[in-house]
Amino acid sequence: MRDRRVLLLWAAFALTATVSVGLVLRRPDHLSDLHIYYGALSDLRAGRPLYDYVAENGGPFTYPPFAALVLWPVTALPESVLGAVWLLLTVAAVIAIAVPVGRVLAPGQPWAVAATATVLMLSAPVQSNLRFGQMSIVIVLLALLDGAGVTPARWRGVLVGVAAAIKLTPLLFVVYFLAARRYRDAARATVAFLACAALAAVVLPAETRTYWLGTMTKTSRIGDLASLGNQSVHGMLLRVGVDASALPVVWAALVGALCVAALLRARQLTVQGRPGHAAVLVGCATVAASPVSWTHHQIWSVLAGMLLVGASGVTRKVAGAALLVAMVVSLGAVLGPVSARPGVQFLLENARTLGACAVCLAGFGGLAFATTGARRRAAGRTWLRVGVAATATLAFFAVQPLPAGADPTFKAYSLDDVANPRYFFVCRGADECAAFGGAEPVTFGTAVEPTKVRVNGVVSAQVARLEYHSAPGGAPRVVPLLAAYPGSRTFSFRSAAMTHGRLVAYGADGRPLATYDDELAAAFGSHR
Repeated sequence: MRDRRVLLLWAAFALTATVSVGLVLRRPDHLSDLHIYYGALSDLRAGRPLYDYVAENGGPFTYPPFAALVLWPVTALPESVLGAVWLLLTVAAVIAIAVPVGRVLAPGQPWAVAATATVLMLSAPVQSNLRFGQMSIVIVLLALLDGAGVTPARWRGVLVGVAAAIKLTPLLFVVYFLAARRYRDAARATVAFLACAALAAVVLPAETRTYWLGTMTKTSRIGDLASLGNQSVHGMLLRVGVDASALPVVWAALVGALCVAALLRARQLTVQGRPGHAAVLVGCATVAASPVSWTHHQIWSVLAGMLLVGASGVTRKVAGAALLVAMVVSLGAVLGPVSARPGVQFLLENARTLGACAVCLAGFGGLAFATTGARRRAAGRTWLRVGVAATATLAFFAVQPLPAGADPTFKAYSLDDVANPRYFFVCRGADECAAFGGAEPVTFGTAVEPTKVRVNGVVSAQVARLEYHSAPGGAPRVVPLLAAYPGSRTFSFRSAAMTHGRLVAYGADGRPLATYDDELAAAFGSHR
């Protein structure tokens, strides 16, 4: 009976993996990040600068130079063959991660590994790794094996150092090793990191100087950090609309508190003989603390959800199930139509950020400062009060309208973007745009995507200025009017949602000619 259950679970994993790979290959933009790796390394082989490469979709190479050495062999294969191999390696990495996590969940139970692999494969982070051809899953695997103590003791820490040389966020594991008094592991990780960086400096001296002396700090190269895909604390603060001057201080304070809480609890878990839980907890801290945590980085939160489901106690199991739901589906996209206020939608759209933060603070239900007896009971009562206060705060925030500046994805397009049919879709050419426009000052169409809405239209000759308000209050966004074709002016912009949006057209005298709010909400609702 047990063997049959294991076979059924592995069959479910195989089916999920096969369908996932098939769906990825059907997408016209599949393996777009792998295409960036391939193009950037091809340029590097041809003697062109690594960090000057820009793919057709605008994506640059963003990893440290050592990552280029690791990826150097990819250009030995045709890109189509490389894509198939990469997808198979991603599936293999899922299984490799599932082995230690499954053993932590249910020691000695083969079904736990298969169940872990299946849940991982269903999660949004793994699906994102498959879709984009990302290497984030390999970074997680390396850090997990070292952090959980799976690698042989004499080599423990080396994999973390290598992972950090490919992507910097695993450096937090070095701090964890120090906090947990794993000093030799910390030393090996540091030496491995420095050795990898030095090797890259010898082989790629120009790229090393470019990255460490400038490219590393240019986060704008990575993309729009306020977009919903960035589920880090930094991304959430950008979406809240925190003032730019206060943002670094607020972000540093929150990240510092989260990391201290996570590291102290991770040290306690290590002492208790639970290094797997400790490693996943530190991994969640990297997701919350990093300035950029795209969906494919968030595998740690999926692992945390599974460990909570496998823990004792109803509260932990419910919390784990809720976290897994948030990591499998996009709550903002699924529940957006039923959220009556922007604050509710904001909480749904940032559920993954809040989940990672909760794991860091709660530490799988333990307390970093509590020991035994009366202190533990007193700490438990304290945390209960903290939980009630936090719940009340979130509930209050949920019914508040967001400021106009908190629009996470607003962008107005320019003349350089007119050729892109994804941005300018209502008309092409002078005659077509003239026919599309009518008696109204503004005639527009909308296109709804999972995390944004695009508005494209034509304005009449009497319109001198166009403004968009994403929510009540706050400064409006000016939408450029583009003379793309003779005799007509067009515009295009994107926003997070149109439920509370308002488009206002002004004449040359500064007076409003027309306001479009119900029209935007109706168009948004009809697409939903």
